[in-house]
Amino acid sequence: MALFDLAKLLSENTYPGRGIVIGMSADGKSAMIAYFIMGRSENSRNRIFERFDGGMRTKAFDESKLSDPSLIIYNPYLSLPCGDIITNGDQTDTVFNYIKEHGEDGFSFEKSLHTREFEPDAPNFTPRISGILYYAPNTFHYKLSILKSSNGNPDVCNRYFYSYSPLAGIGHFIHTYKCDGNPIPSFYGEPEEVSLPNTARELADLVWENLNENNKVSLFVRQVPLDGSEPTEIIINKNEFDCNSNDGWSAIYRP
Repeated sequence: MALFDLAKLLSENTYPGRGIVIGMSADGKSAMIAYFIMGRSENSRNRIFERFDGGMRTKAFDESKLSDPSLIIYNPYLSLPCGDIITNGDQTDTVFNYIKEHGEDGFSFEKSLHTREFEPDAPNFTPRISGILYYAPNTFHYKLSILKSSNGNPDVCNRYFYSYSPLAGIGHFIHTYKCDGNPIPSFYGEPEEVSLPNTARELADLVWENLNENNKVSLFVRQVPLDGSEPTEIIINKNEFDCNSNDGWSAIYRP
């Protein structure tokens, strides 16, 4: 049994910020990924997720209201031949480009992120959270990372890395903020061990329904069957609820 209940962690926290969940489905048949973004300002809330070949980007929902694209427009997800990268910023491209240039030696994820630090958004100094999944026949393993200031001190960047072997029904959840605040306190401690369901739809329901209604913006869920069959992906964009006909599900995508 997992140490934490994901629904409870989300429903009791009005502002975890941006969050990554990676793990294995309850039936042990799939790798599972979830990534969500939240926002307090109009600029942060004015976003959607948009899939493209090989990845997924954030995009302004209303371009006329976009005041500052830095830190909010990036590729959260990119695909490599060896696996999937998921992060909360443009460090997705850093990891992707490092592995493309240098190859994967078992520590390329860590090496690439040692070139980066937390976001320059004083006074919050938002942590950069990142994850990578490495696939092999009928199995996978995954890593998570957080780069953050030393208790709000911008002169120090602490880098933490966690490596996991999959276990059926278990995932690990890391998010940028401990809770709401001013300044917003950074996440601390190890990624939280949570229970995962069997399907992308169940995971999407679980996360979306328990995120704070005022602050949630977009959600991406990816389920990768370990038998080599086609992945299932779901994107939910709050800003598109009024202009789609799928009960608020802005996209269900199968590559």
